[in-house]
Amino acid sequence: MTRKRERENERDWVDQHVDRWRSTFQGFDPEVEGALVRIGALNRHVKRMNVAAFADLGLGEPEYDTLHTLLIQPEPNEATPAQLAEACHVTRAAVTARLDRLVELGYVTRENDVLDRRRVIVRPTAAGRTVWKRALELALKGEKAVVDVLSEPEKVQLNALLRKLVVGLSS
Repeated sequence: MTRKRERENERDWVDQHVDRWRSTFQGFDPEVEGALVRIGALNRHVKRMNVAAFADLGLGEPEYDTLHTLLIQPEPNEATPAQLAEACHVTRAAVTARLDRLVELGYVTRENDVLDRRRVIVRPTAAGRTVWKRALELALKGEKAVVDVLSEPEKVQLNALLRKLVVGLSS
């Protein structure tokens, strides 16, 4: 048997989980449970990898999330704290704590808007852009390593199936 075929026939801990629950509930669908538990496991694994990679750069996941959200804004990559809170799906108080840390690290500045002194504008610094780029590179490298057990056609197929599920969420 080829190595690829052996891997396809391998059972994982999710199979054991599904086996335990298979006869417990009427209407239990082992394929649905297996798929959703595996998606969750992949998500947790990638998150743990990213948290470790960001920590090596002195960033927590919340600070990276805020810096990333700021740097994907249209040029000139600036936002108000309220805009960042909304985009990060956190409270204004949470984004304030994140920004305090990012200012302390020298990755962002907070300045009063020259046109409206009541508004605060957050902008990335050169150091912030550099650390964000490095963190993003580490995250992408780790994510690629997770998916590289699949062939290119399998990656395309997986992506198409996941897209179908996501599109189905809005129906």
